[in-house]
Amino acid sequence: MSNRQEQFSGTRDVRNEHRMDEQRLSAYLSANMAGFRGPLSIRQFKGGQSNPTYLLDAASGQYVLRRKPPGKLLKSAHAVEREYRIIAALHEIGFPVPRPWVLCEDPAVVGTPFFVMDFVAGRILWELDLPGMSRDERAAIYDDMNQTLARLHSIDYRALGLEDFGRPGNYFSRQISRWSKQYAASETQKIEPMDKLTAWLPEHIPADDASSIVHGDFRLDNLILHPTEPRVIAVLDWELSTIGHPLGDFTYHLLAWQMPEIGIGSAGLCNRDLAALGIPAEDEYVKRYCERTGRQGGIVDRAFYAAYNLFRLAAILQGIAGRVRDGTASSDHASAAARAVLPLAELGWAYASKSR
Repeated sequence: MSNRQEQFSGTRDVRNEHRMDEQRLSAYLSANMAGFRGPLSIRQFKGGQSNPTYLLDAASGQYVLRRKPPGKLLKSAHAVEREYRIIAALHEIGFPVPRPWVLCEDPAVVGTPFFVMDFVAGRILWELDLPGMSRDERAAIYDDMNQTLARLHSIDYRALGLEDFGRPGNYFSRQISRWSKQYAASETQKIEPMDKLTAWLPEHIPADDASSIVHGDFRLDNLILHPTEPRVIAVLDWELSTIGHPLGDFTYHLLAWQMPEIGIGSAGLCNRDLAALGIPAEDEYVKRYCERTGRQGGIVDRAFYAAYNLFRLAAILQGIAGRVRDGTASSDHASAAARAVLPLAELGWAYASKSR
């Protein structure tokens, strides 16, 4: 098993700071969740650096609980209530998400708001080069990943009653403002390229102003694949979802092709022999997405989108760095995320510098 796959796969004993009262939780679920029956045992998933996530093993089946972390939180972060709402809406139309069961906004039950959804049995793959698979399997998995995101961006969010899930229009200006503020709120050191990006990005936003549901963190390890088939059966981690610009979402996903090894994951696909692996090249992947979404003429000024997404990811990881400082980060590997902020900012500024 590869190092990253081993680090993040499976469950562990619940961390001391994330413990919950099992009896109180079981009583709540028995009273508020259809079909739930105890007794209940709880373990914590190893993966995830934001919302603590638990495997609930009960007499009635296996479930997943996601909760806000304890402690002081940044404004609008860890929005499990929004996660529950989008999963519920998408589940209704057959989009691949776990079945949602119950949302509890009362912090008295486990200490913070939480929701419970089905446990989906399948594969979560943490290595982008999919070691041990055939070329055909890799090609099929990447194609289904592309199809899944294109399908999400093609959904009529108004028909799902999600008009107020986010504000259509001016997506990039609002996101740049949001992440600039969140970055400043959790800043632990001065990083000049982040300051440059904060000033440069608002002045270079493309004119295209489309709107769709966006996931916000669409990547391979936020997907559950069928146990044996090369297809997506559940998309996880909707914490950052909103109504936004589909190209913001898609080009964030393209970081898998653009980002060198900086200590926060696998080496990605940058400088890899993709043809030998059976994985589509970035340009080919972009073309397929544009065909599926009817986007004529491809994506103009991809350098802006790369700079924006690297800035946004750096700001997200700086938030984790702030939680390391405050003692509320929920992953053993959060310190590595904090160290990645500077190289991400430098790479983002390099893209900005070559944008037309």
